[in-house]
Amino acid sequence: MYMDNSATTPVNPEVLKEMEPFYKEEFGNASTLYSLGRESKKALNLARERVANLINAEPEEIKFTSGGTESDNWAIKGIAFQKRNKGKHIITSVIEHPAVKNTCKWLEKLGYEITYLPIQENGIINIEDLKKAIRDDTILISIMHANNEIGTIQPITEIGKIAKENNIIFHVDAVQSVGKIPLDVKKSNIDLLSISSHKIYGPKGIGALYIKKGVRPEVLIHGGGQENNQRSGTENIPGIAGFGKACQIANDNLEENTRKLTKIRNKIIKGVLSQVDEAYLNGDPEKRLPNNVNFRFSAIEGESLVLMLDAKGIEASTGSACSSQSLEPSYVLTSLGLEPVNVHGSLRLSLGVENTLEDADKVINDIINVVNTLRSMSPLWNSKNGKSDLSIAGDEEYGLSK
Repeated sequence: MYMDNSATTPVNPEVLKEMEPFYKEEFGNASTLYSLGRESKKALNLARERVANLINAEPEEIKFTSGGTESDNWAIKGIAFQKRNKGKHIITSVIEHPAVKNTCKWLEKLGYEITYLPIQENGIINIEDLKKAIRDDTILISIMHANNEIGTIQPITEIGKIAKENNIIFHVDAVQSVGKIPLDVKKSNIDLLSISSHKIYGPKGIGALYIKKGVRPEVLIHGGGQENNQRSGTENIPGIAGFGKACQIANDNLEENTRKLTKIRNKIIKGVLSQVDEAYLNGDPEKRLPNNVNFRFSAIEGESLVLMLDAKGIEASTGSACSSQSLEPSYVLTSLGLEPVNVHGSLRLSLGVENTLEDADKVINDIINVVNTLRSMSPLWNSKNGKSDLSIAGDEEYGLSK
């Protein structure tokens, strides 16, 4: 039972079918003039339209990249370099994805000043903090739409209005939100928006940067002049075709999938919180992605919880896949004001369209059993509850002697 869709998703069979011809008979370079090349060019243009339709953009405003990380880098570095004569101040938040956070850290070495807005206890920035942070030399605001760990949704329409009023470029990392909740770049006054294919049942290694007409981030990749001289490199036509199809499917099923996943999400949250002592939900209970659940449990290690759930056939994570190899506590969760000891007991479930309400029943029961098992072996939990040693586990079931 796969429940780590925020890390990546399987390729939809319809997407795979869309891609296959471009690996075989229709393998032409889109920059060539003969028929093979023209067929690839058609696929390129169709995909551009499909991506644009998902976010209410114009096709020519979509520039294909290798994924969300490149899109974030291009947006932030591109504006930082292009606007450097106006100012070197950028505003972002403390819970951005590493693709944004580490890009900003790199720019600090070049003399740029970055304001990292704090988040409130519910995982959402305070708009008043944003207003206070704006300066005469502020050139860019970069705030993610939805957080990859706790799923909280930021008020991007309100942020976009503030950015426009102050003549500041607004970039949104929408990798986790596109295709899961409605997003309108025009309504929200977004200038730049990052998208990734593999989060919405498309192939890995392909993404896009929406660039509003009139916005001209500095070019970072030079070469043959593809993507209207803004991002050179021979186009990955199979990936682009698959990405476009994934966007079309997501667009066609957005409302239905949102309703379905919200029901499953809420069932899991209610079931676990009502039946497990000292279990808590991280992030806002309402203003969150329909497929995101992020718990923390006192007195257990998240890694052990993930491994034991895996043994029961449930694949989940303790946080972002991009930082799961780190032993450091999640900076997203510590930004909520949580102590590191509590952060280590976190579990992220990110649902997919294949999950069902029946799956929720199994997940709830297995989480209850695994948490109880881990706590029965936890000196911290046992001392907290007046039990002197590990003998309460007692059973050979846990490999312990009395």
